[in-house]
Parts: sequence; C-alpha cells; structure tokens
Amino acid sequence: MGEMTSFQLGVVGALFLSVASSVSIVICNKALMSNLGFPFATTLTSWHLMVTYCTLHVALKFNFFENKPIDMKTVMLFGILNGVSIGFLNLSLGFNSIGFYQMTKLAIIPFTVLLETIFLKKQFSRNIKFALFVLLIGVGYASITDLQLNFVGTILSLLAIVTTCVGQILTNTIQKRLNISSTQLLYQSAPFQAAILIVSGPVVDQFLTKQSVFAYKYSPIVVGFILLSCLIAVSVNFSTFLVIGKTSPVTYQVLGHLKTCLVLAFGYTLLHDPFTSRNIIGILVAIVGMGLYSYFCVNETKRKQVGDLSSMTQVKDKDTTAPLLAGKNGQVKENNSLV
Repeated sequence: MGEMTSFQLGVVGALFLSVASSVSIVICNKALMSNLGFPFATTLTSWHLMVTYCTLHVALKFNFFENKPIDMKTVMLFGILNGVSIGFLNLSLGFNSIGFYQMTKLAIIPFTVLLETIFLKKQFSRNIKFALFVLLIGVGYASITDLQLNFVGTILSLLAIVTTCVGQILTNTIQKRLNISSTQLLYQSAPFQAAILIVSGPVVDQFLTKQSVFAYKYSPIVVGFILLSCLIAVSVNFSTFLVIGKTSPVTYQVLGHLKTCLVLAFGYTLLHDPFTSRNIIGILVAIVGMGLYSYFCVNETKRKQVGDLSSMTQVKDKDTTAPLLAGKNGQVKENNSLV
C-alpha cells in the first residue's frame, strides 16, 4: 500500500511539473517569437535539447542519478525519431493553417489508441473512448477556427502524427521493458535529438521564415529570453519522459490538451489575446472530458488492483490447503498467476 501511495504521489508530481513547465515555456516562447521577433522555433528546440543534455551530464557527475547503458542502436534510432517528429510538427505548422495544425495535434490521441490496440494489444474501454471523444470535441471547438487544406501540408501532418505517436509509445515501452528511468533515457537520447535538429533546424527555419538564424541580430533581451527558455526546457523535457513513463502516451496527450486550455486562458489574462464565447465553451467541454478520463482511469485502476489482490489470495489459499500437491506443476501455475 505504501509503494502504491508513493507511486501515485510521483504521478501527481510529474503531471504538475509537466503542466507548470509547459505553460511557462509557451508563454516565454510566445514573448520571444511574437514580441521580440525571434522566429527560429526548430533551432531553438535544438538548443533546448543541448542544454538539457548538459544539465543532466552535470547532474550525473554529482551522482544525482545512475547512468545505465542502453543498446546504442536503440537509443540512436529513438533519438533521431523524436528529433524528426519535432521537425515535421514545425513544418506542418508552416505549411498549414493554425486550425489544421490544431487538428493534427488532436489526431495524435486517436492514432495512438489505434497503434497501441493493434501492436501492443492494449484494451481501451468504452468509457475511456467516450471521455477522449468529449475532450477532443472541446479542444477542437475552442482552438480550431479554420481548416485550409493543401497536399504538401497534409502529407507533413500525417508524417508528424505517425512519428510523434511512435516516439511517445517507444518512450513508454523502452522505459518499462529495459527497466530504466526517464532520466536515464533522456540523458542518452538527448544528444541524438539535438544533433538531428542542429543540422536540420537552421534549414527548416530559413525555409519557413525566409530568414537566417546566423544573420539574426541578437540583442541582450533576446539572449536573456533564449537562456530562460532553455532552462525551462530542461524541466519540460524531463517531465515529458517522466509522465509518459509513469502513465501512458494517451494520458500525456490528454495532459497536453489541458495545457492548451491553460495557455488560452493565460494568453487572455497575461497577454490580452482575444477570447471569445467559443473559447470558453470549448474549454469547459474539454475540462469535462478530462474529468471523465481521470475518473474512469482511476476506477479501472482500482478494479484491476482488486482483481490482482483476489487472484493472489486464491493462489495463497491453494498453497495452504493443498501443500502436498504443490509439485512442479503447481509451481508453474503459481508463477503464471502472478504474471
């Protein structure tokens, strides 16, 4: 029971850290890009990952965590995949309208559910699917204002959805199957993510903005905001791996839409962005969907725990009532029940 309480507190802490850091970095980057005129999003992300790796390397030297060797091929492919997914998301935003880009982000949840159902044989109840449907309707109504389609933008959006879903599923799967922590996985994969974006970032940004990151005139205030963004990004990257590892890719996406609602609210409060009744209604519907998702997840987790406890109790009862029959076959049966 104590371990379960500790795990639940860890999940709550990871969720809070993810929300707080993500909302903070969105506000910081919005000020950097919109107000200060620094439009190089992909290059900025590569700097985020470099600073994250350097921070974790210092933490490793001070023994804040233990480095666990992982197969180089696995880490390299995983890091490159995540880096490529970031590039596709930025290209999708550049080639599509804001509304279609938001639609792309919404499509990540159902596609993740589909992939986990097909390849990982994971089951999602009707209640969970209904809650996700309500959430997507709310976020879509609040954030999607236009849907302008074009062939190249659609292809880029599909590639962004596929690479993002696979990357997040692997983030969860690698941690659990290799029994490594989120910190260990992030430390080993961050250099590869940073490398792919350092190479491709300036090219992607120049293609999208028609400006060169190398020709940009960096004022002290811009440099200050870049450094602040990089520091916040350490927390964002760490909490992302932590949340996906402790929960699931679908839960992380649900949390992402909570961040969207909070960003809309903070944008109105702090930056005086326009806020309509459509935004309010959509956010309220999304909150209802998040509440239902949380409620159904908690209930299903409790039911599973009760089922596991009852099956373990039955095994113990069989052991005590028929000890003479617990030969080799009985031992195998017990192991199968516990698994």
